[in-house]
Amino acid sequence: MTATTGHVVSGRYELSTLIGQGGMGQVWTAYDQRLDRRVAVKLLRPDKVAGQEADELRRRFVRECRVTAQVDHPGLVTVHDAGSEGEELFLVMQYVDGVDLSAHLAEREAYPWPWAVAVAAQLCAVLSAVHAVPIVHRDLKPRNVMVKQDGTVTVLDLGVASVMDTDTTRLTHTGSPIGSPAYMAPEQAMGGAVGPYTDLYALGVLMHELLSGDVPFSGSTALGVLHRHLYEPPQPVRQSRPEVPEALEALVLRLLAKDPQHRPASAQEVYESLAPLLPARGIPGGEPLDPTRPFLRPHAPWPDRARTPAPQPAPAAPAPPADEKADVARAVDEVKRLLGEGRITQAVDILGAILPVAAEQHGGNSPVVRTLRKQYAATLMDDGQYRRALPELRRLADERASEAGQADPQSLRFRYDVAQCLEQLGEPAAALAEYRSLLPYYENQYVSGDPVLAHDVRRRIGHLLLALGDRPAAHDTLARLLMDVERLHGPAHPLAAEVRRTLQWLGQVRG
Repeated sequence: MTATTGHVVSGRYELSTLIGQGGMGQVWTAYDQRLDRRVAVKLLRPDKVAGQEADELRRRFVRECRVTAQVDHPGLVTVHDAGSEGEELFLVMQYVDGVDLSAHLAEREAYPWPWAVAVAAQLCAVLSAVHAVPIVHRDLKPRNVMVKQDGTVTVLDLGVASVMDTDTTRLTHTGSPIGSPAYMAPEQAMGGAVGPYTDLYALGVLMHELLSGDVPFSGSTALGVLHRHLYEPPQPVRQSRPEVPEALEALVLRLLAKDPQHRPASAQEVYESLAPLLPARGIPGGEPLDPTRPFLRPHAPWPDRARTPAPQPAPAAPAPPADEKADVARAVDEVKRLLGEGRITQAVDILGAILPVAAEQHGGNSPVVRTLRKQYAATLMDDGQYRRALPELRRLADERASEAGQADPQSLRFRYDVAQCLEQLGEPAAALAEYRSLLPYYENQYVSGDPVLAHDVRRRIGHLLLALGDRPAAHDTLARLLMDVERLHGPAHPLAAEVRRTLQWLGQVRG
């Protein structure tokens, strides 16, 4: 890192104090010269952890930060800006006045269990909003959680871990999964597909640490820790803290289930289990950094906070006349311009608004409307709005198949995108079934044979099998894939190298 105090990032953010440093980069307090405010700036060096995949990480970084910025929740740190400068990627965030949860825990010999419940409940509210996007945090741990002076909890680094742990960068150049081993779910440790269930496991680890004072699995090496995650049961927290309610202990053990399907179904379900254990409304003790305070006096002002006038809302733009006919061609040109500038969210809104008008003008099955719907679905996927893209893609796939047959390449491509949406939405079993139904078409050279896509589908099937806990089937799938890729492209092909690393890692943790 070449950053020093006084260095100005992107011509705007003047670095002030180095407050954190790790293998991925540095975190600084900084001064926003344009808006006259303190911010936090994270500087990342993807080449330090990803080797030749740095360029891909740069592209994904901007996209993930944009998707992250769309999540509106008071428990998430606000993203102000993101981009690249030289060899570094930078992320500008809200400055949070508080302490990280690991320091909060270290200050106390025994962390009060009502505090642990309050922290976990606030984290569930954040995770529920995040998973609805859907985004998976992938690196939930105490150092990524801040406790503010008024007791509210803020989650950091959303989106950063997902950039560093994508389909193309699931393993580091050393062959190890990216993340923090002490908080890593079994499916993540195996290099399999991750989903909301992965964050719930990390939440279980975090709760276990707050209640017992230590993580459930530790060791002298990362491999040893991951092996314990995979094969050893956690110690119930009441063995060291008998005052912890039985219901709370049972919830932690459910969160730490090896099989994702045996964990709670959602962060909302975890919150409902915690709700009876939350403190009733009352008068807080007045101590700063008390995470029960938001439940004792919800939305009450923090006594030490200086009074500031409430911001006035900006005047809304006047609505266009109701009888004004939308110009479809002009809207399409505007969408192209926005996409060219990377303004995907605005393009999605325009496409969604213009589709009903275009259908009325040209007919629902016209080539114009069909093209707009394809663009709409593709843009929704680019924007990370998989839940909205899924029904549109299914409809497009069914319509195309009814016209041109099940083996039509365009219909198959829509179904492939459907499977990707299911995978991103944390539905590994449904995604696996969709990929498996596609594979025969891509492998049949007399129908719609496509060896490249066939190999990609097989790779995804292997990772989904890992996520579902079927390690023997995953190993067999990936081993066969490796032989076929090496026979077709040679052992130096990037896919062969990636699959080989996964198999080597799988062999290590199995051993």
